[in-house]
Amino acid sequence: MFIQIINLILSVVVGIVAGACLLRCYMQWFGSQLGAEQRKLIGVYLFPLTNWIVIPLRRVIPSIGLLDTASLLAAYLLVFGKVAILSFLLAGSINVFSLLTTLFDLIDLTLSGLIGLVFVYVILSWLSAGSQTQYIVSLLIGPLLRPIQRMIPKLGALDLSPLILLLVLQILQIVINSFK
Repeated sequence: MFIQIINLILSVVVGIVAGACLLRCYMQWFGSQLGAEQRKLIGVYLFPLTNWIVIPLRRVIPSIGLLDTASLLAAYLLVFGKVAILSFLLAGSINVFSLLTTLFDLIDLTLSGLIGLVFVYVILSWLSAGSQTQYIVSLLIGPLLRPIQRMIPKLGALDLSPLILLLVLQILQIVINSFK
């Protein structure tokens, strides 16, 4: 019971902070269409949550092109910390497989974040189409939807590309979880 409680607390805290680090990385990679105003709207919440770990890493590890390596490494280190604590509590030690488990957990967290982003995109397109938030989310999810939209045409006003993207992301999540 104690380990389950620790796992829950670590999963929530690490999921939020590492997810925010991954969103920073994603925004730098795909967020080139975001203007200064949109970056500021997201940054107000994102940067205070992640600056404490990303900024010190950025001093040592520069970005590689569009890849924000400091944010990606910060997310990896946070997930590794969670895996290491749980491994130590369960087995009394940390082994080499913790590094691989961390990688799979990080990929799973990334896929979960993208799935959440697709759901937010769909819900906002129904409830508040044309809002600033919906616009920002559509800019973030657009690079993943566009290849699907080119292959599968709209059925009248119905766009199936978010559904197809959800299926692809969930299939990838099943594959990743089978390696854990």
